[in-house]
Amino acid sequence: MYNAYQTYPSPYYISTPIYGFGNMYNFYRTYPYPYWCNTPMFNLKFPKQFIKLKDYGSEPFVVNIEDATKQNNTYRTALWTGDNLQVTLMSIKAGEDIGLEVHPTVDQFIRIEEGQGLVKIGDKKDKLDYQKKVYDDYAIMIPAGKWHNVINTGNKPLKLYTIYAPPEHPHGTIHVTKAEADEGNYGH
Repeated sequence: MYNAYQTYPSPYYISTPIYGFGNMYNFYRTYPYPYWCNTPMFNLKFPKQFIKLKDYGSEPFVVNIEDATKQNNTYRTALWTGDNLQVTLMSIKAGEDIGLEVHPTVDQFIRIEEGQGLVKIGDKKDKLDYQKKVYDDYAIMIPAGKWHNVINTGNKPLKLYTIYAPPEHPHGTIHVTKAEADEGNYGH
């Protein structure tokens, strides 16, 4: 005979409490469903690896770009420089910006991995008529010859990576601070 007060392990039955089996904490500790009740804070099977941040040159290279970008604490670090492409990691401090710049012959791709900012793009230095707010997972495409700037509008570093085609900075470029980059000091 069916008893409505006796719980059943499936949440799909009508008039059945979802948290059954008396002590629900013991139940969820051993029963894998639902996953949101016993999910670990991080994956113990695949812990994040420390990535040595340096320019890996024109050799084949595979990396978790999100982890590398979030790990980077320098203003700019070239991660990979080939003959026709360059990947750099950047960390822009709160309230700072990349700086107004133009690349006459270089297309640029920027991906925001952490933080928030404002991107400004235009045909002239004093006419940046294209403006968008950007956040985690946003991508920005900047055609060659366009003036642009990315400003950190948040209260923590803006972590991003940028791809230049062809390369914009010399192989091995590391700028610890924006001031160092403004001086034109390439590398350590």
